[in-house]
Amino acid sequence: MKRERITEGSPWNDPRGQVMKTPDDVAEMMRLRACGWGVKRIARQLGCSHHTVKDYVAAGGVKPFKSPERPKRLDGLEGWLRERLIRHRGNADVVRQDLLAEKGVAVSRRTLQRAVQPYRR
Repeated sequence: MKRERITEGSPWNDPRGQVMKTPDDVAEMMRLRACGWGVKRIARQLGCSHHTVKDYVAAGGVKPFKSPERPKRLDGLEGWLRERLIRHRGNADVVRQDLLAEKGVAVSRRTLQRAVQPYRR
């Protein structure tokens, strides 16, 4: 049974460009596994990787997609950023220049604007 690639706007597209399995596909994996089928046989039947089947079987069904948590460049500098934003009367570009000069942290202006948004009046 050949699977058709899901379109761009579909909610089942993985951000890395891989097509995610629908809940119906995962239910089929679980049903076939309960019937005693092996992981590789299920993968051939559904047209996916045996690693995909193995992951869903280990999770016991559908698992939500979760982006990995990455440390941010400005983590731990919230107080410093707030104080500098007040000192420079809300001028995020000057704060960005201070950040590079004093802390050696280079970020884009937009990144800094997002970081100081909660401190604006």
